[in-house]
Amino acid sequence: MSNLIVSFNVVAPLLMLMLLGAFLLRIHIFDSEIVKKMNAAIFKVFLPALIFNNLYTSSINDVKDIRTGIYAAIVLALSYLVSMVFVSFAEKDSRKRGVMAQGICRSNFVIFGVPLCRAICGDTILGKISVAVAIVVPVINIFAVFALEFFRGGKPSPKKMLKGIITNQLIISSVLGLIVLLTGIKLPEIIEKTVSDTAKIATPLALILLGASVNFGTVKGNLRQLIYTITGKLIIVPLIGISIAVFMGMRTGDLALLIAALASHTAVSSYPMALQMDGDGDLAAQIVAFGTTICMFTVFLWVFVLMQLGLL
Repeated sequence: MSNLIVSFNVVAPLLMLMLLGAFLLRIHIFDSEIVKKMNAAIFKVFLPALIFNNLYTSSINDVKDIRTGIYAAIVLALSYLVSMVFVSFAEKDSRKRGVMAQGICRSNFVIFGVPLCRAICGDTILGKISVAVAIVVPVINIFAVFALEFFRGGKPSPKKMLKGIITNQLIISSVLGLIVLLTGIKLPEIIEKTVSDTAKIATPLALILLGASVNFGTVKGNLRQLIYTITGKLIIVPLIGISIAVFMGMRTGDLALLIAALASHTAVSSYPMALQMDGDGDLAAQIVAFGTTICMFTVFLWVFVLMQLGLL
């Protein structure tokens, strides 16, 4: 029961913020034009600040074991490649293909996974989480941009894809965050405080806008895509990744970190990124919204099963 309470307490606030966004749209405080402009601000300003700040405030000085972070990054990278092949056969609409590939592989590691991992293992795992974030976040951002660029429409252009990757704000913020983390650069206090305050806005605002953006009228047309994507994200990818990790001898904190990295729902930032890169925005929003709800149950099952087997 305690594991269920932990999962519920992590997921419930996310759902409440999305419901708030839907309510604000319903009472006409938001409209479609406002939501579109604010989503652009989320993608270009607030989420990059969040990613940079998470890396900037991490510490790898006391972390010697980076095996789990590297393993998680490899699993997610391979998952992206496999999912891109899968959606090429399973879906005809290119705008949906990129969104589905991103939805299957892009975990909400920072916003949802890290608090969950900390709730399971306590503060003793903070060092391992920090180095895992520094490894995993840039990898999943690069592959997300690659997938969306590849399926943007028309004949893929390597030059255009490369430009899309290296000019993506989330990639840039990840690289800058890694640079300051590895070099130990200390920002002036006024800049540090500004970045920190901006980063705090990202998650709640992104969730509120997500709630205001979900178009339930198109769910019926996207039902097959939602089933494929959410099943892949919450069941297939973590099942394969965690099973191999158990076979390799990973236990306790390592498995908790893998639950966070592999079994958490699709990242909230996948929605504004899909909009900015010509993906199907309705499908992207629905993947996050429904995935967040279902994740409350699947994460509980992952934790419960691993505890029952004496592995966590």
